[in-house]
Amino acid sequence: MSLRDSWRKCLSFPFLSEIVAILIAFLLGSLVLLFTGYPPGQALRALFRGAFGSRNAFGQTLTQATPILFTALSFLVSFRAGIFNIGVEGQFLMGALVAALAGTSIKVLPFPVHLLCALLAGGGGGALWALFPAWLKARFGAHEVITTMMMSYIASYFTSYLVNYPCKAPGWVAQTHPVERSALLPKILPPTQLSFTFVVALAFAFFVFYFLFRTYLGFQIRAVGLNPEAASNRGIPIASHQILAFLLSGFVAGIGGAGEVLGVHGKFVDGFSPGYGWDGIAVSLVGRLHPFGCVFASLLFGLLRAGGMTMTRVTKVPLDLSLIIQALVIVFIAAPRFIRLVFLRRKE
Repeated sequence: MSLRDSWRKCLSFPFLSEIVAILIAFLLGSLVLLFTGYPPGQALRALFRGAFGSRNAFGQTLTQATPILFTALSFLVSFRAGIFNIGVEGQFLMGALVAALAGTSIKVLPFPVHLLCALLAGGGGGALWALFPAWLKARFGAHEVITTMMMSYIASYFTSYLVNYPCKAPGWVAQTHPVERSALLPKILPPTQLSFTFVVALAFAFFVFYFLFRTYLGFQIRAVGLNPEAASNRGIPIASHQILAFLLSGFVAGIGGAGEVLGVHGKFVDGFSPGYGWDGIAVSLVGRLHPFGCVFASLLFGLLRAGGMTMTRVTKVPLDLSLIIQALVIVFIAAPRFIRLVFLRRKE
């Protein structure tokens, strides 16, 4: 067997090309650290120690991965229907704000009922924020990239205005009043910030998988995404299925925002999201647009976020360098064919 055939057989295993891509990304990241004057061995040890080296580090990694998993699943659902929903960030923020308002304004419901109402309110807020671009897409053919991007900016400024003025709690921080205890998600790994939101995120990963790959409606949505013309010829209504995927995508993003408010912060704080919605798009692509792939990809990004902060604190390596490693991972994994071309390139 030739060397090329050996590589072809090895890289045919599931996710092996992604593992190779991760190793290459970390190798190039080490070279960047070396050329910028930082010892790569010490920096990478601090990175992994900050991600898995202790109970607190492990909890922080899962905490960072949770909102990214929600936004990755949100993008995945819409993409499977042929919709490029890059407005996940706005739907995430609106879900977080609506959940915060539901958690502070309702004071008579007991713990499980109030919590469920606040979560569903957050999901509804995200779905409603996705409804307008969905309607524009179905009614006028407006491109969802433009409309969802603009809706994200509107959501960012709108939520910021609300928590700075009409909904602002007393004090100098732009935030809402604390959520009632009856609407808070319990912590899993105290004293870390890891909450039951992580379990909810895993449950949604299983739900999205079952819905898309084990139900007839999910099959129809995937058919619309793969070939709208063929799906239409088989009697599948394109517009209604795209709207449904849009709304489900916004709902998942809204639940993710609600989970951050009800499980981590206990209130809506202006600027609490460092761009979870945008990261979710990359994570979904890294996860091969599969729910279970998104789980592992979000854990990888949680590792880089949590470990990067420790790496900066311990070794004085700028956090931007850990973001470079994250970008390299995206570049190499989002296009796995590139990895195959490197090793399996045929002679002209």
